[in-house]
Amino acid sequence: QVQLVESGGNLVQPGGSLRLSCVASGFTFSSATMRWYRQAPGKERELVLGITDGGVSTSIADSMKGRFSISRDNIKNTVYLQMNSLKPEDTAVYYCCTVLFSGGAYRFFWGQGTQVTVSS
Repeated sequence: QVQLVESGGNLVQPGGSLRLSCVASGFTFSSATMRWYRQAPGKERELVLGITDGGVSTSIADSMKGRFSISRDNIKNTVYLQMNSLKPEDTAVYYCCTVLFSGGAYRFFWGQGTQVTVSS
């Protein structure tokens, strides 16, 4: 079955960096667009970044431009989110996601999430 396993979340000081990883299995990773979302306490889940099967990044919110980047390794079935110059407002649970055609419909598949806390 489809599995997405995130890791790399941690407590980090403002201005610090983290790299999140998401290891995928159960589908043809190299053919899938992958996305990172985040959800802060009391807020709706929001799209952070996506990357196509060809390695092209999707557009990013202004608040994250120049600080966040996404990449993928199709050999390791892994997608990464590099986060630099972290701010307290980046505190959230970060989720890996893909959309696949399954059971006659397109479905969202999510990982369990990894907590990122930016605080001094």
